Amino acid sequence: MRFSPFRKRLVLAAAVSTCLVSGAVAAAAPASEPVVSRGVTIPVFYNPPATLPTANGTLVRSEALPLGLSLPGLDGKPLPGTATRLMYKSTDSNGLPVAVTGAYIEPSAQWKGGGARPLVAVASGTMGQGDQCSPSFALQYPATLTGDTVSVGYEDLAIYRILSAGAAVVVTDYVGLGATDRLHTYVNRLDGAHALLDAVRAARTLPGTSLTSASKVALYGYSQGGGASAAAAELQPSYAPDVSLAGAYSGAPPADLAAVTKGIDGSALAGALGWSINGFAQSDPDLRDVIDANTNAKGKAALTDLSTMCVGDAVFNYAFASSKDWTSNGKPLSDIIAADPKAKAVLDKQRIGKLRPTTPVRLATGVEDDIVPHAQARQLAIDWCLRLANVTYVPVKLPDLGDGTLLNHVAPLLTDQGDAITWLTDRLSGKGVISNCWTMPAQP
Repeated sequence: MRFSPFRKRLVLAAAVSTCLVSGAVAAAAPASEPVVSRGVTIPVFYNPPATLPTANGTLVRSEALPLGLSLPGLDGKPLPGTATRLMYKSTDSNGLPVAVTGAYIEPSAQWKGGGARPLVAVASGTMGQGDQCSPSFALQYPATLTGDTVSVGYEDLAIYRILSAGAAVVVTDYVGLGATDRLHTYVNRLDGAHALLDAVRAARTLPGTSLTSASKVALYGYSQGGGASAAAAELQPSYAPDVSLAGAYSGAPPADLAAVTKGIDGSALAGALGWSINGFAQSDPDLRDVIDANTNAKGKAALTDLSTMCVGDAVFNYAFASSKDWTSNGKPLSDIIAADPKAKAVLDKQRIGKLRPTTPVRLATGVEDDIVPHAQARQLAIDWCLRLANVTYVPVKLPDLGDGTLLNHVAPLLTDQGDAITWLTDRLSGKGVISNCWTMPAQP
């Protein structure tokens, strides 16, 4: 199967259909023309080449990236910095080479924490599954508002705050979000962790930056990004021992996808259930077969539709949708997956917390969060504590702002962001931190 480079929506509709009916998505031929996703033209830069380098983190290509929000500085340097679009090689959850895109930003601000300028690798929160939703695209176009799609680069705020502290930033687009050869593998812990760690490797080899061999590295992520940063912290010793970490921030991590699936089903972010199903159906035939056998025509149409949507599109079109309406037997997809041993095993493999991160980790979770349920995020902290990891557990206590409305999930992102970045820059400045695991029994 070869993908047409012209109509991304048709491309991904065919990809999802192929996933659900006949098998894995075939590798796309390198395209010389830009892909179009929901009316948005994706630059040719995002089309991966036919062959990739061998080493993980190797730069495939780079180009200047104009920031959509930028001001001239008094010293002539643009604020908050100068950006470069990246494509680099990584390894997917099946052990195969994959091209990943992202961005590096060289800050104009000076680093005042002592030593060489550090690097923070940012894993974005949920953006969607269409290539027009990618974090690097959102840096250039902070708001994409057309008749076909709605995407807002809300992570730009955290990125700019980190840059203002004088730390360089590298942002990953994850596997398949931006790069046009496959669907985005949403909340796949291996793909997310690998893409984040390999972004660090790529940034280190980018010419003309102020990074040195002495530059310390930290990870930052909330929600989907919190899961990616948590998984990367766990997998760093085995996957990227050359990437020594000073610390990792994991906010609202989806550590237990079985619990998270129940949390988002029927919520304002119900569309995210479709993104996770699409991604795992693409990469794992066991889950693909179960989904194909149990979804009705409405469900298959919804999965295809969601495959090119951003968060705004999903909220407008699928808010509070129930997966019971997508199945042939009227049961929620979470129940169907839980009842099938092979499909259940797919999600069990995604569980974060089975390994010990060797870097200090700050784990924050809103106690009222019901989209990425608080209990499973707290359990991740307990799992790490039992493995004697250096964990700073932060339960964010805010009023209940409404079940399933997203507010209980978004509010902690905003209220805790400053403290999270300060904690991270302290680690990059060489300040030590003592685990507060001993407080867990008294913490909500």
